[in-house]
Amino acid sequence: MRTLVAGLVLAHFPAPTPVSIDTYLDQALDVTGLPGVSVVVTRGDEIVHATGAGHDAHGGAVTENTPMRVASVSKSFTAAAVMTLVEDGRVGLDDEVHDRLAQIPPRITVRHLLNQTSGISDDSVDIGQLTGARTLAEYVGLLPPVDVAEPGTRFAYSNVNYNVAARLVEVVSGQSYGDYLRRHVFEPLGMHDSLAGGDAPNGFNSLYGIWFDRPELDDGPAVGGSGTVITTAHDMGRWLVAQNGHGPFATESLHAMHEPSGVHDYGMGWQRDGNGMLVHSGNLWTYNAIQAIDPESGYGYAVMTNGAALVDDTGTILAGLIALSRGRTPAEPGGSRQLVDWVLAAIGLLAVALGGLGVVRARRWAERRHGRRPWLTVARLVVVTLPAVLFAFYPQVVSFVSSGRTVLWAQLGYFALTLTVTLAAAALAGLAVLTARVVRLVSVW
Repeated sequence: MRTLVAGLVLAHFPAPTPVSIDTYLDQALDVTGLPGVSVVVTRGDEIVHATGAGHDAHGGAVTENTPMRVASVSKSFTAAAVMTLVEDGRVGLDDEVHDRLAQIPPRITVRHLLNQTSGISDDSVDIGQLTGARTLAEYVGLLPPVDVAEPGTRFAYSNVNYNVAARLVEVVSGQSYGDYLRRHVFEPLGMHDSLAGGDAPNGFNSLYGIWFDRPELDDGPAVGGSGTVITTAHDMGRWLVAQNGHGPFATESLHAMHEPSGVHDYGMGWQRDGNGMLVHSGNLWTYNAIQAIDPESGYGYAVMTNGAALVDDTGTILAGLIALSRGRTPAEPGGSRQLVDWVLAAIGLLAVALGGLGVVRARRWAERRHGRRPWLTVARLVVVTLPAVLFAFYPQVVSFVSSGRTVLWAQLGYFALTLTVTLAAAALAGLAVLTARVVRLVSVW
């Protein structure tokens, strides 16, 4: 029945043409202002079109063969690597990980890791310490003690789960994770330009609308299971075709990877959205990516960008590709990143201007406060310190609004650079006003 429905949908909507995809991508690049984008659209067992636009850090054109970091999209590859071991009978989804990795608490199964229901969360480990690990063995060795919730009872998205899963691949197979992924996932799919870890051109960060290239932040194992895959639009086409049932993966394995857990819509490196699509996004510090497959129609999509900012445009571009494949005219991608940058630039300039004015007028302010209620003077002094207080707890605030994901100071100097600079400017302006007012108060009183 599923095959029949997919065939009917494919027959109803003719595939978008390469020209229409290229035209849309050029438009998206122009509107979003991204440095470079590569995309691929697949249909059934065919790659409809893989292409790219813009430039990389070396000044070269981004094409379907440009290496791109896909960040957390890597998780679906890790799940596939584990499933090849399951298919070979070398490990079971309901095996306890503790039997292979003694550092992991008992009762956590392989399935729990891949479904992000192990009970391990960013709050249960020292993420800052883990960023210093260079290998998966070292990473897992730094984990204990792990205070976990009851396995299988709640969802908590954490890179730890997938780095542990990658280490499990190493222990079970006797090969490095990178080698195993290449031999048992990439090579069988013909993904000859894909690897875990390795070099890719620098990505870009935006500072008030100006892009500049930077090396990727070194914050964990060089080859890990949570976000180190480098691939191309052409290779992603082969991957999406296989995920839609036209590849070496067993039907049972695809079903297991795509099926949500009992406590969340997340499966094993895929998550079902409200429209029945299976998606997974990825955000690194200088790259962003998103992939999607439609099990009913057989379409697949991937969007990869070599720029990361507060606003991620990959989802918007993906929506346009989906519209094309359904015979609709894509909505024009919005310029929300530029708007956010302009607003933050205005806030930063205003903070600096008000800070300068406050310093200049500090003596007059102190004279007016002479003889008035001391508590009111203290309150007014406290107000100007609020930006500095916010900046002092900046990582904690961002982590809180990121649904429990731990964000570190070093990371805030990348994708959130514009916000970080704006907050720093406001904090310094407030401290300058505080210092000037205290000095003037002492001299007047």
